[in-house]
Amino acid sequence: MRHGKKFNHLSRKSAHRKAMLANMACSLIEHKRIKTTLAKAKALRVYIEPLITKSKNDTTHSRRIVFSYLKQKEAITELFSDIATKVADRPGGYVRILKLGNRLGDNAQMSYIEFVDFNEDYITDKPTRKKSRRAKKKAIQVEAAVVDEAAVVDEVVEDAVKADEAVVVDEVVEDAVKADEAAVVDEVVEDAVKADEAVVVDEVVEDAVKADEAVVVDEVVEDAVKTDEEEVEDDNKNPENKEQKGE
Repeated sequence: MRHGKKFNHLSRKSAHRKAMLANMACSLIEHKRIKTTLAKAKALRVYIEPLITKSKNDTTHSRRIVFSYLKQKEAITELFSDIATKVADRPGGYVRILKLGNRLGDNAQMSYIEFVDFNEDYITDKPTRKKSRRAKKKAIQVEAAVVDEAAVVDEVVEDAVKADEAVVVDEVVEDAVKADEAAVVDEVVEDAVKADEAVVVDEVVEDAVKADEAVVVDEVVEDAVKTDEEEVEDDNKNPENKEQKGE
């Protein structure tokens, strides 16, 4: 007699049933979704949800309690890290059962069992996609044409700005070249003026030297004339000197 045994024994002894549910729970924790019969999925949901609730309190005692059921360290680590963080705000109802068709052979009812928070297809917070209508195609084309024209205008303006900048640069370079040429001309003129001044100074010095030489010559001639005149006067005064010279 069954007498209060209202849960599904799954046609297995208790040890076999507990080992099977532990293995299925570890597979669900690892893959986040598994395919099994509907009866096993319902039994697994009752088995794993209390363990997920226990994982929200990450203590050594909680880990030991859950490990006594699952018997796999990798599953314990995954459950207390990623899954516990993901379902932290959910008050129960961590898994979902999706019914499938019957299995060939024994005609058993099949189903998927998965974590609710790890299936993005059923998330209702996703932004809704706007439906496109054919009537809006022309408007879209017009907008695209306007955007293309605007892009062309921007390119033309940019090219014009670049051309203006190039002209300005050319003018600046030309002005700099002219300034350099003017500076070179000024230097040449200054050098010419200096050369002319040097020539003038040389001429002046040469004239001064010639003048000094002429003055010296004049003085020498004058002294010679004076000497001759004095000798003539002496001869006139002293005939004796004249006679001695004649001798």
